[in-house]
Amino acid sequence: MPPSSDSARDTTPSGTGAPPPSRLTSYRDSRLGVFSLLLALRIVNALTLRTFFQPDEFFQSLEPAWQLAFGQTSNAWITWEWRTQLRSSLHPALFATVYRVAADLGAFCGLNLPARAELLLAAPKLIQAVFAALLDCYTWKLAEKAYGRGSRTALTTPLRSFGYKHAAASTTEFEWSSDSEVTDNARSAVLACSIASDRLYYEVWTLPPLRFLYFNIAQSLAVFYGSNRADYYITEGLPLLLTTALPFAAIGIWQSLHGSEPERSPMTGESSTSSPVTTPTETAIQRSILKRLAWASLVVTLTLSLISHKEVRFLYPILPFLHLIAAKPLASFLPTHAPISRKTVIFLLFATNLLLAGYASQIHQRGVIDVLSYIRHKHETRNGLSASSSSTSQTRPISNTTVGFLMPCHSTPWRSHLIYPQISAWALTCEPPIDIPLPERSTYLDEADEFYLKPGPAAWLRSNMESTDTIQSGGSRSGQHWMKNDPRFKRKYKREWPQNLVFFEQLEGTLKEHLDGTRYTECWRGFNSHFHDDHRRVGDVIVWCLDGA
Repeated sequence: MPPSSDSARDTTPSGTGAPPPSRLTSYRDSRLGVFSLLLALRIVNALTLRTFFQPDEFFQSLEPAWQLAFGQTSNAWITWEWRTQLRSSLHPALFATVYRVAADLGAFCGLNLPARAELLLAAPKLIQAVFAALLDCYTWKLAEKAYGRGSRTALTTPLRSFGYKHAAASTTEFEWSSDSEVTDNARSAVLACSIASDRLYYEVWTLPPLRFLYFNIAQSLAVFYGSNRADYYITEGLPLLLTTALPFAAIGIWQSLHGSEPERSPMTGESSTSSPVTTPTETAIQRSILKRLAWASLVVTLTLSLISHKEVRFLYPILPFLHLIAAKPLASFLPTHAPISRKTVIFLLFATNLLLAGYASQIHQRGVIDVLSYIRHKHETRNGLSASSSSTSQTRPISNTTVGFLMPCHSTPWRSHLIYPQISAWALTCEPPIDIPLPERSTYLDEADEFYLKPGPAAWLRSNMESTDTIQSGGSRSGQHWMKNDPRFKRKYKREWPQNLVFFEQLEGTLKEHLDGTRYTECWRGFNSHFHDDHRRVGDVIVWCLDGA
């Protein structure tokens, strides 16, 4: 019996069953080259990304990781999911390790604080780039099992992932093998590590997947963050996820379910008669792979459609499957000697993808990232933490910089971008009605809802912030200091006005009216978006500074 190989097409005409050593070496070199290219592309993508996508990419990974790495006093924002044990600690534990290594490396190299801050910003991006490159590489290896080693279709598959800017957000890996399964011992080891990690993190025995199902399904808390119609994933989710690959994926699913024979032409463009022979068993395996992936994609999509709370990112685990399935119709549409009309269509589709990726990764919602860089650099300047100063001279106390975010909750990243614990910041929250009976949940409003809806911005500011008399532009500073400590102006549970007030342009008119005559002046404005599905986030991101602080 010939030895097994990682390719479904390793049979040679000589009948020996094993490829010559030179071919194996060449193939290993090509795999390394492909992975190196994918890794380079992912690193460039990660380090040049300038926009905001989803709060969870920060608050469900980097924030708990920051607290794990730097302690309770680091001022990381820990959301309600972590307080109720809904998340596995393995993911943030990985990034916590990355943070600690980056911090220790910065200290060992004698970097000053601003340079260390930049290193801490880049470190999780780099490790995520490695995950994404591994996903791309294993998607390619799976494509070779489905379409044959060296086929144009297999090579097309990983390149599809660069047509959508946030494909790196999903790091799920899947490699199907006909002769190898993950052993029970390996499964048990992973489960044991997860349970032990959660025990150390939460300090109680808990199983987050079960608690997640209980809170989000049994208690329907996920609906609090929005619900969508049943056809959302079909009519909006998949088109947003696949963009120009959608028609090819649809055709590929149809062909896979009906057992169409996989494409055979090798990457060099040779005819099928000159390509290596594929046995009926290998052909059956290839068809089985495509059929399984097609069914998995359909079942996942339809199952998630039964849940009221829907988000495009929930489909990310099947994105590599869909790219693989779409590769065959795409390669068939553009054969080696394709007519100019087809080449033009592919060029236009590719250009459209590039434009969408560029706009989404460099322009749309960049203001909420840029504003944190502004706050961080301003804090460094106020405290003399210049890039030219040495780390050994930075021993004097660092004064606080206060920031208030009058935005919908989680509109910006948090400590992973603010970095310094001396930046004292607060923002509107959106805690779900965990302990509120079901009949009362329909009228429940979180803090952000109260601010925007009832009682509204002006009334909320009067009820929750100090009197504006404490920050009036007229009068002496000593008199204003006295007023801040006068019981008539300073009441319990009311917030002091921060040095920096951050908000979206949509709120500018309201704040101008409420803070008229105060010492607030605009000190920064950054573009955020040309359009937005949330009217509260429309327009630029603006910073008002108190006394130009």
